[in-house]
Amino acid sequence: MSTIRDMLHQRERETLSEYAVFSEDSQGRDFPVSPDDVRTDFQRDRDRIIHSKAFRRLMHKTQVFLSPEADHYRTRLTHTLEVTQIARTIARSLRLNEDLCEAIGLGHDLGHTPFGHAGERVLQRCYDENFAHYKQSLRVVEKLENLNLTWEVRNGIVTHTGEEVASTLEGKIIKFADRIAYINHDIDDACRAGILQDDDIPLDLRRKLGASHGARIDTMVRSIIRASEGKPEIIMEDDVYKATMSLREFLFEMVYKSPIAKGQEGKAECMLEQLYTYFLEHTEALPGEYKWMLRDEEPGRIVCDYISGMTDRYAINLYRSLFIPEVWSGGVLR
Repeated sequence: MSTIRDMLHQRERETLSEYAVFSEDSQGRDFPVSPDDVRTDFQRDRDRIIHSKAFRRLMHKTQVFLSPEADHYRTRLTHTLEVTQIARTIARSLRLNEDLCEAIGLGHDLGHTPFGHAGERVLQRCYDENFAHYKQSLRVVEKLENLNLTWEVRNGIVTHTGEEVASTLEGKIIKFADRIAYINHDIDDACRAGILQDDDIPLDLRRKLGASHGARIDTMVRSIIRASEGKPEIIMEDDVYKATMSLREFLFEMVYKSPIAKGQEGKAECMLEQLYTYFLEHTEALPGEYKWMLRDEEPGRIVCDYISGMTDRYAINLYRSLFIPEVWSGGVLR
């Protein structure tokens, strides 16, 4: 008897490009599971990611501005949603597998540290110089939460940044979508913070890419669609790509090195270093699921997992409870 899953497989065969990854052709999971009769494997992966603890924690992890209290600054979660939306638009236009793009997009930053790349630098110093959030994202889905995702989703997650290239066009879309998202929303947040004004962006880049947040994203997305349509590759038109990379360089100089955006990073790094050292010396204080993992792996690896999984506010509160003395006031600690 035909199932909804069978119908979805048939629809993919009828509508997707020859260069797309078809769900029923997936290389599978590390641990076989019974098929779901209403979802494809990639749809199932998407749902597993959304229901994971690591995904929920993204809402309280820094994108650029550390632990922002204002309502409209991006967090790691809103960044993830923007990446996924951009990727789906590109995949749909190129008739590639939207469900695969969505799953990779939603999972690509699950291993990101608290306090953005400041946390990543701490773990590179304290644990391993080769620590990278994209590798940690893979560890989250394979080991820490054991989501048992398909090979294609895991491959897209671990190749979304860095030198390694994804094995699927859908995975390659995520690398572009990630860059498009953060370049544009970080500029938007910087303008909100008063670090930048739209007119600060060099005139030639505004003319080439657009003068507004939405216009720039539209230019970049359409350029990828035009350059990649009907081809077994994901590329951006040369002139738009050069302008995009120039805008990225501008962003690094004007925003990522700004004392307004990054003025608290030194404090955050010092705090995380102390937390790492404390738990390395007091492994008995680790939460239960991490203490259990000590049976199989060395303490530094497990403390790294614990620190990288923290949200900004959890790390701050934990540091306060461990290192900041309470105030004595008339028999009550405050």
